[in-house]
Amino acid sequence: MKIAVIGGGAAGLMAAWAAAEEGADVTLFEQNEKCGKKIYITGKGRCNVTNDCDPQEYLTHVVNGAKFLTGAVYAFPPRALMEHLERGGLKLKTERGNRVFPVSDKASDVTKCLENYCRDVGVKIKFDTKVLKLSILNSTMRGIITEKGEFLSDKVIICTGGKSYPSTGSRGDGYVFAAQAGHNVKEPVPSLCGVNLKGDYFKPMQGLSLKNVGLKVFVKSKLIKDLFGEMQFTHFGASGPLILTASALINRCMPSDVRLVLDFKPALSQEQLSARILRDFEEFKNKDISNCLKNLLPSSAIEPVLARCAIQPDKKINSVTKAERASLLTNLKNFDILFSSVRGFEEAVVTSGGVSLSEVNPKTMESKLVKGLYFAGEVLDADAFTGGFNLQIAFSTGFCAGRAAARQ
Repeated sequence: MKIAVIGGGAAGLMAAWAAAEEGADVTLFEQNEKCGKKIYITGKGRCNVTNDCDPQEYLTHVVNGAKFLTGAVYAFPPRALMEHLERGGLKLKTERGNRVFPVSDKASDVTKCLENYCRDVGVKIKFDTKVLKLSILNSTMRGIITEKGEFLSDKVIICTGGKSYPSTGSRGDGYVFAAQAGHNVKEPVPSLCGVNLKGDYFKPMQGLSLKNVGLKVFVKSKLIKDLFGEMQFTHFGASGPLILTASALINRCMPSDVRLVLDFKPALSQEQLSARILRDFEEFKNKDISNCLKNLLPSSAIEPVLARCAIQPDKKINSVTKAERASLLTNLKNFDILFSSVRGFEEAVVTSGGVSLSEVNPKTMESKLVKGLYFAGEVLDADAFTGGFNLQIAFSTGFCAGRAAARQ
């Protein structure tokens, strides 16, 4: 069985190994000078390889494609991946939120481990080789055409990634190949990225990191997610874990339908926070309100919050009206951060969208339209929240595609 794998990222390296381990003659085509360019930058260079949870828990973190991925995740779950990597000599550690990293904190060690596995089972890797199109005859794969000539094979596995971080080579080639084979491709959009905000009210907060805050995500006035954690204000708007998670839920929405509401004090109820404000006002009744709020807010957030309440920063506490105090309470618990749009593919951790899942066999990852054509990884219309869940999609679908391609 001769198999061509297009793309040397997480999905491609796993698919190539899984196919060769079953006895297939596998050649992996990578357009870059090395494999795993995107792996190198994941987890800020540390590579969050997976999330140490059971398949049932894992699937609750999938944004698109959970039903489709069920078989793949049970066939090759996070624990199986961890054992696989550790057998290959990569020591792992589990951090907050069950995030799994290499002990070395080096993403390059993950790529080395995956490449070593491939070489041990005889996978041939052709670097600096760009695939131009598929070679299909009578709805059956016959190989690929590269810039260096045609390569005949019985099966082809497309693992080209999405469009996020195009500098790594992910420019949407897989969508072109899929369309050539007659597949429908759901429009790719950025996911797990920062968001642009309207206006310039947030400029004083640029660089401000907030911990233990709440973020409510509304779409068409309906609350779809209530989040807790960390976020940052930036020169363009907002970023950080909470915002990245929110972006996965709103990246296909009209901006006018989206409302992101920040809770500066999620640990306090409305009543508790109201009592706290009254105590502080009593203690600092002869002070400016901006000085009084230093115990409640980071310094750079005081003026933007007061501006939203239409209260001057130098207003004396003893002259603050009941209505102004109520407005302050509202904005501390419900500060609308005025969403404008999600950021672009250059900053997106993953791509949402891709090859239509209804046209792919969920057990084997084989195309239902072209015999011998398989898909794995980000090229599929499946994505998840942050925390190692997206790389696991790549590894699980890559494993299933490689094994099925070699066995069928």
